[in-house]
Amino acid sequence: MSGGDEVGQGQSVLVVEDEPSIADVLTIALRYHGFEVVWASCLLQARARITERRFDAALLDVMLPDGDGRAFGRELRAGYPETALVFVTARDAPAEIVGALGFGDDYITKPFHIDEVVARITAVLRRTRPADVLPERPSLSYGGLELDETTYTVRRVDRTRGDVQLTPTEYALLRFLVRNGGRIVPKEQLLRHVWQYEHHQPESTVVETYISYLRRKLAPLGPSLITTRRGVGYGLAAAT
Repeated sequence: MSGGDEVGQGQSVLVVEDEPSIADVLTIALRYHGFEVVWASCLLQARARITERRFDAALLDVMLPDGDGRAFGRELRAGYPETALVFVTARDAPAEIVGALGFGDDYITKPFHIDEVVARITAVLRRTRPADVLPERPSLSYGGLELDETTYTVRRVDRTRGDVQLTPTEYALLRFLVRNGGRIVPKEQLLRHVWQYEHHQPESTVVETYISYLRRKLAPLGPSLITTRRGVGYGLAAAT
């Protein structure tokens, strides 16, 4: 395990894992990197933990003795939209992964390297808790859209339609498109700035997947706002 610098900076992580040996390794590694860690061995314990405090992130095993970790993830997303969700699964079928990413922020398949877990959680929190989101700048706007930096919601500036709730990763993607105005943002730039991928991964479909989620969620606000330049990237048109 490399490191020693406190990349977690006191951010809190709920680890939901039924295997004590795995939970011990995760807890030790995350604390070593500066995270505050609370462990729950089952969904019953996890539900009790979230009534006691808020968490910056939750690391959820998908297969738990008393239920599906994804179901608990949905509960967390609905009740605590600011909590980033990272799933741990032994199942790597595309349908399983896409299903988890529909409301989560990342996933890790078993067996995993502990440094990968720390890196994934750090990257998720970096994009969902950006350092430049300050209290004096609670919202961003572009064209007819307004983004609320504190609740991860988006609405029309004229307030003629209801708010749309986004996951932290969906919000990070939309925020980056908004900050780039009406220009087309290359896929590799989105991977680098939103997902913290240091190198272009042409086989990755994560951008396309989340663009699809955003289009579906933004549909109630009016005509499609996200534009595609095939083979290049994506942009945001002004709402009408």
